[in-house]
Amino acid sequence: MGYYEFKIKIPIESKDALIECLYKIDCLGIIDNNIDITAYFSDNTGIGRIIDSIKSSKNNLKDSGLNNNLSFEYTYLGERDWNESWKKKFKPIDVGENLTILPPWEKNTNGRISLIIDPGMAFGTGHHETTKTCLIFIEKYSKEITKKDRFLDFGTGTGILAIAALKLGFKYAVCIDIDPLAIDAAKRNAELNNLRNIEIKEGSISVVNKKFDFIAANLMSEILIQNAHEIAERLNKSGIALLSG
Repeated sequence: MGYYEFKIKIPIESKDALIECLYKIDCLGIIDNNIDITAYFSDNTGIGRIIDSIKSSKNNLKDSGLNNNLSFEYTYLGERDWNESWKKKFKPIDVGENLTILPPWEKNTNGRISLIIDPGMAFGTGHHETTKTCLIFIEKYSKEITKKDRFLDFGTGTGILAIAALKLGFKYAVCIDIDPLAIDAAKRNAELNNLRNIEIKEGSISVVNKKFDFIAANLMSEILIQNAHEIAERLNKSGIALLSG
């Protein structure tokens, strides 16, 4: 199997909307490089479909009132090239005061708390600004709240937020996502981090009926709005909801 690596330059204000469009056309993974993004696709998707979808997204951005000044270039990668390219770009990232995100092929040499993440085909390597910001707030509030029994990661992706919560002192975490690829990635990452006090479920927020001390949901705004009542119902009175996307 071969892959396509797309390097896309786009204004920061339009980046999240474009990323959502890319995942809708079976994007395998995205690395946010601040000034641009790198997106990967299987060649089974078809180069014509990928290019047409990216071009169509320019019109969608314009219709939404966002800056659609977008440009891109792409490279075809064989399977070995894909693995090497991904490894070169996915490097350890320090986040907050004590967290370091690193892939399985790197070792922690700085004494910080390791979040070992193999992204697979799911969103959440820690490169994206919303993921980083969520991790910073989880670390901040984990020091301030006294009750840290249950943590819910709604739209878990790679499971990175729940993994961080457990390593920051939460006793138990539940991860939910409607994407089976995300479920596979989250399970794999839980094992890589030697976590057993974590439950990973496929489905919407309706698959859980417990109350939580902390709920994190790093999703698109329309999903957060649609599920606002469900989120509130599952939050303890003294709990914290961290909503981002």
